[in-house]
Amino acid sequence: MHKFILRRLLLLIPVMLGVSFIIFLMLYLVPGDPARLVLGDHATPEAIAQLRGEMGLDDPLWLQYGRWLWNLVVHQDLGTSFRGNRSVSAEIMARLPATMQLAGLSILVAILIGIPVGIISAIKQYSIFDNVSMFFVLLGVSMPNFWQGLLLVFFFALVMNGLLPSSGWDSFSHMILPTITLATGPAVNIARMTRSSMLEVIRQDYIRTARAKGQIEGVVTLKHALKNALIPIITAIGLQFGNLLGGAVLTETIFSVPGIGRLMVDAIRERDYPMVQGTVLFIALMFSVVNLIVDILYTYADPRVKSKHE
Repeated sequence: MHKFILRRLLLLIPVMLGVSFIIFLMLYLVPGDPARLVLGDHATPEAIAQLRGEMGLDDPLWLQYGRWLWNLVVHQDLGTSFRGNRSVSAEIMARLPATMQLAGLSILVAILIGIPVGIISAIKQYSIFDNVSMFFVLLGVSMPNFWQGLLLVFFFALVMNGLLPSSGWDSFSHMILPTITLATGPAVNIARMTRSSMLEVIRQDYIRTARAKGQIEGVVTLKHALKNALIPIITAIGLQFGNLLGGAVLTETIFSVPGIGRLMVDAIRERDYPMVQGTVLFIALMFSVVNLIVDILYTYADPRVKSKHE
Protein backbone atom coordinates (compact mmCIF):
# COMPACT_ATOMS: atom_id res chain seq x y z
CA MET A 1 0.00 0.00 0.00
CA HIS A 2 2.87 2.37 0.80
CA LYS A 3 4.37 1.66 -2.61
CA PHE A 4 1.02 2.42 -4.24
CA ILE A 5 0.74 5.78 -2.46
CA LEU A 6 4.36 6.65 -3.29
CA ARG A 7 3.82 5.73 -6.95
CA ARG A 8 0.72 7.93 -7.13
CA LEU A 9 2.57 10.82 -5.51
CA LEU A 10 5.38 10.48 -8.03
CA LEU A 11 2.83 10.49 -10.86
CA LEU A 12 1.63 13.88 -9.62
CA ILE A 13 4.93 15.42 -10.69
CA PRO A 14 4.54 15.00 -14.50
CA VAL A 15 0.82 15.79 -14.22
CA MET A 16 1.45 19.10 -12.45
CA LEU A 17 4.31 19.93 -14.82
CA GLY A 18 2.02 19.39 -17.79
CA VAL A 19 -0.77 21.46 -16.22
CA SER A 20 1.61 24.28 -15.32
CA PHE A 21 3.07 24.44 -18.84
CA ILE A 22 -0.37 24.42 -20.49
CA ILE A 23 -1.53 27.25 -18.21
CA PHE A 24 1.68 29.21 -18.83
CA LEU A 25 1.40 28.73 -22.60
CA MET A 26 -2.26 29.77 -22.71
CA LEU A 27 -1.58 32.94 -20.73
CA TYR A 28 1.46 33.66 -22.91
CA LEU A 29 -0.73 33.49 -26.03
CA VAL A 30 -3.55 35.63 -24.60
CA PRO A 31 -3.73 39.00 -26.40
CA GLY A 32 -2.76 42.05 -24.39
CA ASP A 33 0.37 43.49 -22.83
CA PRO A 34 0.63 42.96 -19.06
CA ALA A 35 2.99 45.93 -18.77
CA ARG A 36 0.45 48.23 -20.41
CA LEU A 37 -2.28 46.84 -18.16
CA VAL A 38 -0.20 47.63 -15.09
CA LEU A 39 0.78 51.15 -16.15
CA GLY A 40 -2.52 52.10 -17.78
CA ASP A 41 -3.50 53.35 -21.21
CA HIS A 42 -1.70 56.69 -20.81
CA ALA A 43 1.74 55.17 -20.19
CA THR A 44 4.54 56.14 -22.55
CA PRO A 45 6.18 53.53 -24.80
CA GLU A 46 9.46 54.04 -22.94
CA ALA A 47 7.85 53.28 -19.57
CA ILE A 48 6.14 50.20 -21.00
CA ALA A 49 9.39 48.94 -22.52
CA GLN A 50 11.23 49.47 -19.24
CA LEU A 51 8.59 47.60 -17.23
CA ARG A 52 8.54 44.75 -19.75
CA GLY A 53 12.26 44.36 -19.26
CA GLU A 54 11.89 44.39 -15.46
CA MET A 55 9.12 41.78 -15.63
CA GLY A 56 11.08 39.58 -18.05
CA LEU A 57 8.34 39.70 -20.67
CA ASP A 58 10.82 40.22 -23.50
CA ASP A 59 12.47 36.86 -22.82
CA PRO A 60 11.47 33.82 -24.89
CA LEU A 61 8.73 31.53 -23.61
CA TRP A 62 11.04 28.72 -22.49
CA LEU A 63 13.13 31.12 -20.41
CA GLN A 64 10.09 32.72 -18.75
CA TYR A 65 8.62 29.30 -17.95
CA GLY A 66 11.96 27.95 -16.69
CA ARG A 67 12.43 30.95 -14.39
CA TRP A 68 8.90 30.64 -13.05
CA LEU A 69 9.28 26.86 -12.53
CA TRP A 70 12.64 27.33 -10.77
CA ASN A 71 11.11 29.80 -8.32
CA LEU A 72 8.19 27.45 -7.72
CA VAL A 73 10.28 24.31 -7.11
CA VAL A 74 13.19 25.86 -5.23
CA HIS A 75 11.53 28.72 -3.36
CA GLN A 76 7.87 27.55 -3.37
CA ASP A 77 7.06 30.91 -4.90
CA LEU A 78 4.22 31.29 -7.42
CA GLY A 79 5.33 34.79 -8.30
CA THR A 80 4.07 38.28 -7.61
CA SER A 81 0.75 39.71 -8.63
CA PHE A 82 0.74 42.42 -11.30
CA ARG A 83 -1.93 44.26 -9.35
CA GLY A 84 -0.86 45.49 -5.95
CA ASN A 85 2.50 43.67 -6.01
CA ARG A 86 1.08 40.90 -3.78
CA SER A 87 2.59 37.47 -3.25
CA VAL A 88 0.47 34.95 -5.16
CA SER A 89 1.23 32.15 -2.69
CA ALA A 90 0.34 34.28 0.33
CA GLU A 91 -2.88 35.48 -1.28
CA ILE A 92 -3.98 31.92 -2.12
CA MET A 93 -3.26 30.73 1.43
CA ALA A 94 -5.27 33.65 2.81
CA ARG A 95 -8.26 32.73 0.62
CA LEU A 96 -7.98 28.94 1.08
CA PRO A 97 -9.94 28.64 4.38
CA ALA A 98 -13.12 30.15 2.90
CA THR A 99 -12.99 27.87 -0.15
CA MET A 100 -12.34 24.77 1.93
CA GLN A 101 -15.16 25.65 4.32
CA LEU A 102 -17.58 26.17 1.44
CA ALA A 103 -16.52 22.98 -0.35
CA GLY A 104 -16.52 20.95 2.88
CA LEU A 105 -19.99 22.11 3.95
CA SER A 106 -21.34 21.56 0.44
CA ILE A 107 -20.05 18.00 0.11
CA LEU A 108 -21.30 17.19 3.62
CA VAL A 109 -24.79 18.42 2.75
CA ALA A 110 -24.62 16.55 -0.57
CA ILE A 111 -23.69 13.29 1.19
CA LEU A 112 -26.38 13.67 3.87
CA ILE A 113 -29.01 14.20 1.18
CA GLY A 114 -27.74 12.12 -1.73
CA ILE A 115 -26.96 8.79 -0.07
CA PRO A 116 -30.24 8.40 1.89
CA VAL A 117 -32.30 9.48 -1.13
CA GLY A 118 -30.44 7.05 -3.36
CA ILE A 119 -30.85 4.16 -0.92
CA ILE A 120 -34.58 4.72 -0.42
CA SER A 121 -35.15 5.17 -4.16
CA ALA A 122 -33.39 1.86 -4.86
CA ILE A 123 -35.31 -0.03 -2.18
CA LYS A 124 -38.63 1.49 -3.27
CA GLN A 125 -37.96 1.41 -7.00
CA TYR A 126 -40.75 2.91 -9.15
CA SER A 127 -42.61 4.10 -6.06
CA ILE A 128 -43.93 7.64 -5.65
CA PHE A 129 -40.83 8.55 -3.63
CA ASP A 130 -38.56 7.17 -6.34
CA ASN A 131 -40.36 9.02 -9.13
CA VAL A 132 -40.44 12.31 -7.23
CA SER A 133 -36.81 12.07 -6.16
CA MET A 134 -35.65 11.22 -9.70
CA PHE A 135 -37.64 14.21 -10.98
CA PHE A 136 -35.73 16.49 -8.61
CA VAL A 137 -32.49 14.75 -9.57
CA LEU A 138 -33.18 15.57 -13.22
CA LEU A 139 -34.10 19.13 -12.26
CA GLY A 140 -30.93 19.54 -10.19
CA VAL A 141 -28.71 18.21 -12.96
CA SER A 142 -30.35 20.52 -15.52
CA MET A 143 -30.14 23.72 -13.45
CA PRO A 144 -26.78 25.55 -13.54
CA ASN A 145 -25.59 26.49 -10.06
CA PHE A 146 -25.11 30.16 -10.97
CA TRP A 147 -28.77 30.37 -12.04
CA GLN A 148 -29.87 28.65 -8.86
CA GLY A 149 -27.72 31.05 -6.84
CA LEU A 150 -29.34 34.06 -8.46
CA LEU A 151 -32.81 32.61 -7.78
CA LEU A 152 -31.93 32.06 -4.12
CA VAL A 153 -30.61 35.60 -3.80
CA PHE A 154 -33.77 36.97 -5.42
CA PHE A 155 -36.09 34.95 -3.19
CA PHE A 156 -34.40 35.22 0.21
CA ALA A 157 -32.83 38.68 -0.15
CA LEU A 158 -35.62 40.46 -2.02
CA VAL A 159 -38.91 38.55 -1.78
CA MET A 160 -38.32 37.50 1.85
CA ASN A 161 -36.93 40.92 2.80
CA GLY A 162 -33.42 39.80 3.66
CA LEU A 163 -34.31 36.61 5.54
CA LEU A 164 -30.84 35.30 4.66
CA PRO A 165 -27.83 37.44 3.69
CA SER A 166 -26.90 37.32 0.02
CA SER A 167 -23.21 38.14 0.34
CA GLY A 168 -20.28 37.80 2.71
CA TRP A 169 -18.79 35.00 4.77
CA ASP A 170 -18.91 36.32 8.34
CA SER A 171 -21.38 34.00 10.09
CA PHE A 172 -23.28 30.75 9.68
CA SER A 173 -26.24 32.54 8.11
CA HIS A 174 -23.94 33.81 5.36
CA MET A 175 -22.95 30.21 4.55
CA ILE A 176 -26.46 28.84 3.99
CA LEU A 177 -27.25 30.11 0.49
CA PRO A 178 -23.78 29.46 -1.03
CA THR A 179 -23.75 25.98 0.49
CA ILE A 180 -27.20 25.12 -0.88
CA THR A 181 -26.23 26.44 -4.30
CA LEU A 182 -22.98 24.49 -4.47
CA ALA A 183 -24.36 21.31 -2.85
CA THR A 184 -27.30 20.79 -5.21
CA GLY A 185 -25.34 19.41 -8.15
CA PRO A 186 -23.21 16.97 -6.10
CA ALA A 187 -26.26 15.86 -4.09
CA VAL A 188 -28.25 14.82 -7.15
CA ASN A 189 -25.23 13.10 -8.72
CA ILE A 190 -24.50 11.18 -5.51
CA ALA A 191 -28.18 10.22 -5.22
CA ARG A 192 -28.25 8.97 -8.79
CA MET A 193 -25.03 6.98 -8.37
CA THR A 194 -26.19 5.53 -5.02
CA ARG A 195 -29.49 4.43 -6.51
CA SER A 196 -27.83 2.81 -9.52
CA SER A 197 -25.20 1.03 -7.43
CA MET A 198 -27.72 -0.15 -4.84
CA LEU A 199 -30.07 -1.50 -7.52
CA GLU A 200 -27.23 -3.61 -8.87
CA VAL A 201 -26.25 -4.93 -5.44
CA ILE A 202 -29.67 -5.71 -3.95
CA ARG A 203 -30.35 -8.18 -6.77
CA GLN A 204 -27.33 -10.30 -5.84
CA ASP A 205 -27.70 -13.79 -4.37
CA TYR A 206 -25.97 -12.95 -1.07
CA ILE A 207 -28.59 -10.26 -0.38
CA ARG A 208 -31.37 -12.82 -0.81
CA THR A 209 -29.42 -15.20 1.42
CA ALA A 210 -29.12 -12.56 4.14
CA ARG A 211 -32.86 -11.99 4.03
CA ALA A 212 -33.49 -15.75 4.09
CA LYS A 213 -31.46 -15.99 7.30
CA GLY A 214 -33.97 -13.69 8.97
CA GLN A 215 -31.84 -10.56 9.24
CA ILE A 216 -33.80 -7.36 9.55
CA GLU A 217 -34.07 -5.20 6.45
CA GLY A 218 -32.01 -2.37 7.92
CA VAL A 219 -29.04 -4.68 8.54
CA VAL A 220 -29.34 -6.16 5.06
CA THR A 221 -29.44 -2.70 3.48
CA LEU A 222 -26.65 -1.03 5.44
CA LYS A 223 -24.31 -3.88 6.32
CA HIS A 224 -24.52 -6.00 3.19
CA ALA A 225 -25.90 -3.91 0.32
CA LEU A 226 -24.49 -0.44 1.02
CA LYS A 227 -21.05 -1.74 2.00
CA ASN A 228 -20.69 -3.55 -1.32
CA ALA A 229 -22.04 -0.58 -3.27
CA LEU A 230 -19.57 1.90 -1.81
CA ILE A 231 -16.92 1.88 -4.55
CA PRO A 232 -19.00 3.80 -7.16
CA ILE A 233 -20.40 6.04 -4.41
CA ILE A 234 -16.92 6.93 -3.12
CA THR A 235 -15.87 7.65 -6.69
CA ALA A 236 -18.83 9.98 -7.16
CA ILE A 237 -18.16 11.76 -3.86
CA GLY A 238 -14.47 12.20 -4.65
CA LEU A 239 -15.13 13.57 -8.13
CA GLN A 240 -17.84 15.88 -6.85
CA PHE A 241 -15.60 17.25 -4.10
CA GLY A 242 -12.84 17.86 -6.63
CA ASN A 243 -15.34 19.63 -8.88
CA LEU A 244 -16.51 21.75 -5.95
CA LEU A 245 -13.05 23.27 -5.58
CA GLY A 246 -13.22 24.47 -9.17
CA GLY A 247 -16.98 24.93 -9.36
CA ALA A 248 -16.92 27.31 -6.42
CA VAL A 249 -15.70 30.02 -8.80
CA LEU A 250 -19.15 31.23 -9.85
CA THR A 251 -20.75 30.59 -6.47
CA GLU A 252 -18.08 32.58 -4.64
CA THR A 253 -18.51 35.40 -7.13
CA ILE A 254 -22.31 35.52 -6.82
CA PHE A 255 -22.28 35.51 -3.01
CA SER A 256 -19.04 37.53 -2.57
CA VAL A 257 -17.30 34.72 -0.72
CA PRO A 258 -13.62 35.64 -0.19
CA GLY A 259 -12.27 32.37 -1.57
CA ILE A 260 -9.87 31.18 -4.25
CA GLY A 261 -12.60 31.05 -6.90
CA ARG A 262 -13.47 34.71 -6.49
CA LEU A 263 -9.76 35.54 -6.39
CA MET A 264 -9.31 33.83 -9.75
CA VAL A 265 -12.29 35.63 -11.31
CA ASP A 266 -10.95 39.00 -10.11
CA ALA A 267 -7.50 38.13 -11.47
CA ILE A 268 -8.95 37.21 -14.88
CA ARG A 269 -10.91 40.45 -14.97
CA GLU A 270 -7.76 42.45 -14.15
CA ARG A 271 -5.52 40.40 -16.49
CA ASP A 272 -3.36 39.48 -13.51
CA TYR A 273 -1.61 36.54 -15.17
CA PRO A 274 0.57 35.36 -12.25
CA MET A 275 -2.49 35.23 -9.99
CA VAL A 276 -4.55 33.38 -12.61
CA GLN A 277 -1.78 30.87 -13.15
CA GLY A 278 -1.26 30.33 -9.43
CA THR A 279 -4.95 29.81 -8.62
CA VAL A 280 -5.56 27.42 -11.54
CA LEU A 281 -2.45 25.41 -10.68
CA PHE A 282 -3.46 25.22 -7.02
CA ILE A 283 -6.98 24.02 -7.89
CA ALA A 284 -5.49 21.38 -10.20
CA LEU A 285 -3.22 20.22 -7.38
CA MET A 286 -6.13 19.98 -4.95
CA PHE A 287 -8.15 17.98 -7.48
CA SER A 288 -5.25 15.52 -7.93
CA VAL A 289 -4.84 15.14 -4.17
CA VAL A 290 -8.57 14.44 -3.78
CA ASN A 291 -8.32 11.70 -6.43
CA LEU A 292 -5.41 10.16 -4.53
CA ILE A 293 -7.42 10.15 -1.29
CA VAL A 294 -10.32 8.48 -3.13
CA ASP A 295 -8.00 5.73 -4.38
CA ILE A 296 -6.78 5.16 -0.82
CA LEU A 297 -10.36 4.98 0.48
CA TYR A 298 -11.07 2.23 -2.03
CA THR A 299 -8.82 -0.12 -0.06
CA TYR A 300 -10.88 0.40 3.10
CA ALA A 301 -14.21 -0.01 1.32
CA ASP A 302 -13.17 -3.15 -0.59
CA PRO A 303 -10.24 -5.32 0.57
CA ARG A 304 -10.00 -6.81 -2.93
CA VAL A 305 -8.68 -3.46 -4.17
CA LYS A 306 -5.96 -3.51 -1.52
CA SER A 307 -4.82 -6.98 -2.53
CA LYS A 308 -4.25 -5.80 -6.10
CA HIS A 309 -1.76 -3.18 -4.93
CA GLU A 310 0.21 -5.51 -2.65
